[in-house]
Amino acid sequence: MDISRTQPPRIALIDGNSFYCSCERVLRPSLEGKPLVVLSNNDGCAIARTQEAKDLGIKMGAPWFQIRHLADTHGLVALSANFSLYGDMSHRMMNIIGQFSPRQEIYSIDECFLDLTGVPGTGREIGTAIRNRVRQWIGIPTCVGIGPTKTLAKLANHLAKKVPRLLGVCDLSQVDHTARLRALAHVPVGDVWGVGRRLTPKLQTLGIHTAADLAQTNPRALQKRFSIMLAKTARELAGEACLGWEEQPPHKQQILYSRSFGQPVMNIDDLREAVSTFTTRAAERLRTQYSVTRAISVFARTSFFGNDPPYSGSVVIELDKPTADTRLLLLAASKGVRSIFKPGFKYAKAGICLLAIETAEQACRQLALFDMQEPSPTPTSKDTRKLMQVMDALNERYGRSTVMPASALRGKETTWAMRQERKTPAYTTQWEQIVHIWR
Repeated sequence: MDISRTQPPRIALIDGNSFYCSCERVLRPSLEGKPLVVLSNNDGCAIARTQEAKDLGIKMGAPWFQIRHLADTHGLVALSANFSLYGDMSHRMMNIIGQFSPRQEIYSIDECFLDLTGVPGTGREIGTAIRNRVRQWIGIPTCVGIGPTKTLAKLANHLAKKVPRLLGVCDLSQVDHTARLRALAHVPVGDVWGVGRRLTPKLQTLGIHTAADLAQTNPRALQKRFSIMLAKTARELAGEACLGWEEQPPHKQQILYSRSFGQPVMNIDDLREAVSTFTTRAAERLRTQYSVTRAISVFARTSFFGNDPPYSGSVVIELDKPTADTRLLLLAASKGVRSIFKPGFKYAKAGICLLAIETAEQACRQLALFDMQEPSPTPTSKDTRKLMQVMDALNERYGRSTVMPASALRGKETTWAMRQERKTPAYTTQWEQIVHIWR
């Protein structure tokens, strides 16, 4: 008999504290104790902040030009986002955390759920062990929240961050309903997972100001007035598990890849090069979930700011057959660029979106009107799949962009590349950028 089935559920939510900033501090210990922010694409705004930066009053999303003066007055350090570093550190952290339970669900780059039901030890003992191992092995500080449901685990994690005396671990799985409500009373309803800013004022008008208030609200009334998801949130806060486990992330129905340019683009060749790069990245994502696409949308626009003439163009290119072949997608993307490009405009952003995505198995079962029962080799044939697999394997082993289509190769004078003037090296993913240590 499975012992875990006879015990009450115990779910943990573990996340990295100020994850992007913590990754930077691991390789640059001199940043410890200093106010630090990580900036978004083109060094636009703060997307991660250390506690020292928060203490300076820096809000999430604060534009860099508005907080730049703090570098001179308070020693603020700002770094460009280094997503290759963060992705690699996330992979390492999730592998370590996964050692504590056979059931893990990775929720985001810095968060995952663990099923601790039946795992020996108290919640505090397990949570402390997780924090210590992650900190010792890769240097990332974490917090652990534990509860009988996913929503309560998420809320417990929130308390673990906010209440210093909890030492980074909060366990709500072993307390009774009354004690749990007392803890929930300290959490504003806007901080509950799944509520959000738009819903908060509406709930407050109904007298629902805290997580405890929401937990004691009739779920049927919430479903009737708002949505079934909010009703599930209330039931989860009351201790009733409503959210299932996803060992594998669901397949994306659309894959979007877009970027703002570091400098305005006016040449069609530069625009095609950017779109080709985005298409190549999207095709790689498509193949990781073993899917194919039937259409691709290409779009480009000028900046919303300034006095330059505005323009926004987009087009959807339908494919003859569903595919995950980078070469065919590039041909369609290039056709889309020629369709939407108009000379004389300063393009500030472009992107592509793969549409009508389905699994390769679904595509094989659906024949077109004039398809034969035994079609001849096509771009989605076995040889093409092998070619794409080899290209993906080389890029995974030797680093992104090791093998690229010629149309996506960037020159040294690329105008559309993002501004990343403060980016740190790819310490853990590029041999030539590996950190040097002197005795």
